[in-house]
Amino acid sequence: MSASSGHRENLLRIFQSALVAVNGRSCVRARLEERPLPGNIYMVAVGKAAGAMAQGAQDALGKRIADALIITKKGHAEPLPWPVLEAGHPLVDETSLEAGRKLLAFVDRIPQDAAVLVLISGGASALVEALPPQISLDQFQKINRWVLGSGLDINDYNRIRRRLSRLKGGRLAKLLSPRRVLCLVVSDVPGNDLRAIGSGPLVADEDLRRPLTLRDLPDFITEALKHMPPAPAPDDACFQNVTREIVATLDNAKSAAAETAKELDYPIMLETSFVSGDALEAGARLAKKLLRSEPGTIHVWGGETTVRLPEAPGRGGRNQSLALAAAMMLDGHEDTWFLAAGTDGTDGPTEDAGALVDGGTIARGEQAGHDAKQALAHADAGSFLEASGDLIQTGPTGTNVMDIMLGLRTKRGN
Repeated sequence: MSASSGHRENLLRIFQSALVAVNGRSCVRARLEERPLPGNIYMVAVGKAAGAMAQGAQDALGKRIADALIITKKGHAEPLPWPVLEAGHPLVDETSLEAGRKLLAFVDRIPQDAAVLVLISGGASALVEALPPQISLDQFQKINRWVLGSGLDINDYNRIRRRLSRLKGGRLAKLLSPRRVLCLVVSDVPGNDLRAIGSGPLVADEDLRRPLTLRDLPDFITEALKHMPPAPAPDDACFQNVTREIVATLDNAKSAAAETAKELDYPIMLETSFVSGDALEAGARLAKKLLRSEPGTIHVWGGETTVRLPEAPGRGGRNQSLALAAAMMLDGHEDTWFLAAGTDGTDGPTEDAGALVDGGTIARGEQAGHDAKQALAHADAGSFLEASGDLIQTGPTGTNVMDIMLGLRTKRGN
């Protein structure tokens, strides 16, 4: 193995170690083995990591789980002894509404004196939904498409979605009351704000009692917001029996990546700033910092960027756009590598997690007939990166703690 390919393999190994550290199955199992729940348990798991988290609960609780309902993204299902529903993501679709109907029916069947385990991970906002009667699926999808292409960050996105749901913004807590509820969460939002993870189905949200202060919303969203379903007040008794705990975060993943890099004898720069904003700007910014950095040091970043989508976007997601923008800055620097990937294993509406680019990425893609600037302009970074051979595929990872970025510049000849 050449030194160059060795560094590349090491970066992939470091990324994999981050995924292992925040795996939903192991994190849930560890929490429930440390502090077991008494008696029989009814379980609801929703999100991209729902299957893995449910397996962790099964490992720890076994037959004490009396019944369960699992709702996850299409292609992310795990073999389990309970119903596993696959629903739409990132757009709510009819399968999401069907999952919402089945969740409401499941809650109705849970005995009033039972204990309930709720497992939530990223993607829950889209995967299960119950809309107010005045809002059709077509209207809601139009709202979601506008938000996804607007450049709004995840917190503002969820502020809109929470207002239009009969499940989110603490409303599921109202439906489960007076049952005792333990909610374990894999966080996929900046600051680990429980109101934003899965749009906060079990969390009191004072924001819902105030007018929405987002500029330049189109009229069709403003009109829809007039039909916001009632939400429980922050002091509602339904929240008294709910315990919420976060079992995996982006910081956990970054720390694990740094530890593995140290084990591989790399100096580490664990970047504390959250990488956000436009993906193209972030890619250029991180690449510039990498080029100015001390040779041999692995940089570990984390965050979640946004991409403004054109009318007819091509293939790719925010991490592929970020990586290609970085590759343009690194062009010709043969001693540099940059990885950007989603910890859930999917980047945008693709089966790719992201990309690991280097100083030769642009040349390889251009040799195959692609243009990097055009690819970025058309949100088609995935097509370029496929041609350059730099895409990363992991498959479903059993977790979702936003995105990891890794950078390495070595001395020439290393």
